[in-house]
Amino acid sequence: MSYHNPVLLKESVDGLNIQPSGVYVDVTFGGGGHSREILSRLGPQGKLYAFDQDKDALENKIDDERFTLINENFRFIKRFLRFYGVKKVDGILGDFGVSSHQFDVAERGFSTRFESKLDMRMDQGSSLSAFEVVNNYEERQLKAVLFNYGELRSAPKIARTIISARKEEEISTSERLKEVLKPFLPVGREHKVLAQVYQAIRIEVNQEIEVLKEFLLQTENLLKPGGRLSLISYHSLEDRLVKRYIRSGMFEGEPEKDFYGNISVPFQKVGKMIVPSSEEIKKNNRARSARLRIAERNE
Repeated sequence: MSYHNPVLLKESVDGLNIQPSGVYVDVTFGGGGHSREILSRLGPQGKLYAFDQDKDALENKIDDERFTLINENFRFIKRFLRFYGVKKVDGILGDFGVSSHQFDVAERGFSTRFESKLDMRMDQGSSLSAFEVVNNYEERQLKAVLFNYGELRSAPKIARTIISARKEEEISTSERLKEVLKPFLPVGREHKVLAQVYQAIRIEVNQEIEVLKEFLLQTENLLKPGGRLSLISYHSLEDRLVKRYIRSGMFEGEPEKDFYGNISVPFQKVGKMIVPSSEEIKKNNRARSARLRIAERNE
């Protein structure tokens, strides 16, 4: 799998508790590693739908009559499954974050390793790119992006520095952005800080938090009773949302109790959070921050 090395492959697909004749959804198709594993466990009557908004992923389409690949953002999961006549499914798998392919293709602008134009769009047809965020956002907006999505304490100073620098010359490449950020990149920690800045901009460009929330809220009605969610997150912002939603069906606050003090929640967690083994991390360093959570739809 040169396109994308699937993370926690066996564990995440095991988490779906696959029924051979069931209907499943892989909302982050990428290189198709998880999808192929799901198909290997389905019988002739089983069905798998996969989503990916990145046109590059279409080249990995699987030739199998049980498989349908939908070139759309998974925030529209319910709408597009209905288009195919599907109202209920037995399991949904999501492997969030950026694929290895997106990181490794320099011109996509996701990686701090390459000189490239500021882009970071997962959907290459989107109008909002990293260039727009860095060069056109007001200071207040930029500060909020860096603080909320990059969890950077120095967000106000970084935003001010970017605003000042772009008045002299637009910031159109990764190298120019690194130059501007140099005062905030201490020796020994420069890669960590730069990664936080990139993460913040990427999340804003792709609306990743809003997309995840919209998706999660649709899963309650899509999954049959006993159906499974198997979700892999790569940073604390995503993982917190997934964890809270599984626990309470909400992102903030607590579910209401009935007259007897009982609460009704849509899911129950299955087992504990799963992380990659040291062997998997040795083979694929990008797996190091992965967190897998599994949940089952209550009756």
